[in-house]
Amino acid sequence: MARVETTPNRPYHLVIFGASGFTGQFVVEEVARTVSEGPNGSLKWAVAGRSKQKLEKVLEQAAGALSKPELRTEVDVIVADVGEPDSLAAMCKQAVIVLNCVGPYRFFGEPVVKACVENGAHHIDISGEPQFLEGMQLNYSSQAAEKGVFIVGSCGFDSIPADMGVLYTRDQFRGTLTAVESFLTVSSGPEGGCIHDGTWQSAIYGFADSQKLQSLRRKFNHKPLPSVGSKLRRRGALFFGNEIQQYAVPFMGSDPSVVKRTQRFLTEEQQASPVQYGAYAGIGGIGNIIKMMFAGMMFWFLVKFSFGRNLLIKHPEFFSFGMFSKAGPTRKQMEGSSFQFSFYGEGYTDEQDPSQGKPNAKIRTLVQGPEAGYVATPIAMVQAALTILNEPAALPKKGGVYTPGAAFAKTTLIDRLNKHGIQFSVI
Repeated sequence: MARVETTPNRPYHLVIFGASGFTGQFVVEEVARTVSEGPNGSLKWAVAGRSKQKLEKVLEQAAGALSKPELRTEVDVIVADVGEPDSLAAMCKQAVIVLNCVGPYRFFGEPVVKACVENGAHHIDISGEPQFLEGMQLNYSSQAAEKGVFIVGSCGFDSIPADMGVLYTRDQFRGTLTAVESFLTVSSGPEGGCIHDGTWQSAIYGFADSQKLQSLRRKFNHKPLPSVGSKLRRRGALFFGNEIQQYAVPFMGSDPSVVKRTQRFLTEEQQASPVQYGAYAGIGGIGNIIKMMFAGMMFWFLVKFSFGRNLLIKHPEFFSFGMFSKAGPTRKQMEGSSFQFSFYGEGYTDEQDPSQGKPNAKIRTLVQGPEAGYVATPIAMVQAALTILNEPAALPKKGGVYTPGAAFAKTTLIDRLNKHGIQFSVI
């Protein structure tokens, strides 16, 4: 069972690493809101990063935003730097769980994972980078298992709504669920919306390195997952989705790879029936298609060359038609934004043999919530951490590198998210 108790030498339930970064500041606020949900109704936590001054400024800002002046004096500050392994080790020795908000993870993630495994701290990140996530599984899972450490990746908008949404759909289905398609739609208010350019940078390097991801996957020597029921048909690169009444494209994020890893774990470790998964995102009407095609062509061309990548990194707003920006969204933009995943599942009722004939039952579920990147992501990350702290017996029997679905399938994470504005429902 996961070790989750604080001790005099390990005084903090949570340490937020990268707390002064764009996303980190919102994780700080979310932890401050939820201290009463910690073990025995309290939570001892600290913030960590390179600059003591910036960390103090973030606590000052959170104290003002939440009207909690005690944050200025009651939350400790730890100075730690990815480039200084000793400082990471000292940080990890003091934490039950490290909430790692320092990206792009392909550059800055591994030293933190390594320090957590070596020093007995659990690790939660909000990475949407399959190469990092799968690389950590390949390189650290057996060592984490030996140490009883849980390394749980992609615990933000990438990929808790999708991964837990598939499990929720499976659990609500009466029978054997065999396939699910999800359709993501994002809404913004009158102020519009955008994404901070840290995510843009992760996408640039991810596409530039796609060949390395393929060679990494070959190292696992995975056998294909058994296919139950009709094979899920892959849709085209652009199509009109009747389900969401707008044009859609395959979802380019980490959700498909995370869901597949979860299904593999549940099939191999718990003898569950695997669920096939297809992920799509709505892009709206014809005007958006033209914009996306133009931006996509420029992106694909420039991402292949170092000078092109530098151009993309320097001018995110220009090359993404304002979708990404160095400043990130304003609080007003965040308040007006929301997301919705629609899941369409099919399978066999209990009376029907899945090896005989076509699926004979369908289900539709929704996962919906507030602005994805900086409201829903901190909620998901913090609730994942609180689930580990409060429900260690419901986690897998041994430590390792896990997806959210693998780690939290038997916990009350979905109920916790429901209480915090990320709603799971059956239609």
